[in-house]
Amino acid sequence: MESKVTDYHHGQLRGTLLKAARETLEQNGASALSLRDLARRIGVSHAAPYRHFASRDDLLAALAEKGFHELAERLRADAGKGGTLKGMGLAYVEFATGNPSLYKLMFSPGLDRTKPESLAEAARSAFELLQTQSGSSERDQSGTLAAWSLVHGLSQLLIDRLVSDELLQSEPLSRLVESVLGHLQVPGEAEESS
Repeated sequence: MESKVTDYHHGQLRGTLLKAARETLEQNGASALSLRDLARRIGVSHAAPYRHFASRDDLLAALAEKGFHELAERLRADAGKGGTLKGMGLAYVEFATGNPSLYKLMFSPGLDRTKPESLAEAARSAFELLQTQSGSSERDQSGTLAAWSLVHGLSQLLIDRLVSDELLQSEPLSRLVESVLGHLQVPGEAEESS
């Protein structure tokens, strides 16, 4: 514990809190998170976390922001490899199913994704990557919404274990995502798959 207190004195408290919060989130869900418990867990005074997070809601917003950055990074990595919308969809579903509690927090109805502005920007950047890959314009975002609806819905079904085991065993996740996204008419991708 002493090294954690030393980390705090060297300006690492915020990162240490977020790391411990992420671990707690994935193990026990968002309802298990409290600033006081995190302080106890990392070995600092119960008041120390309040220097970085005014409230539990601020901590949850910071976790969600970090999640949107990670999601955008995964989507960007796929796009950088010459990825298709289907590849980006797979990256989305893999992120969601690999981080189920974080993903649920990011899209929780109780989370205000407009505040702080840094959270709104992180969420927007992930959506804009999907928008670019789907070929939608600023004026007509229906293609992006369709793609997002499919991967978001599939992710939630997989996280909630509502997709039958038989289907998952007979079809690898990549093929399942490709099949689901195949129901979209995406310009340019139809020709690639022919």
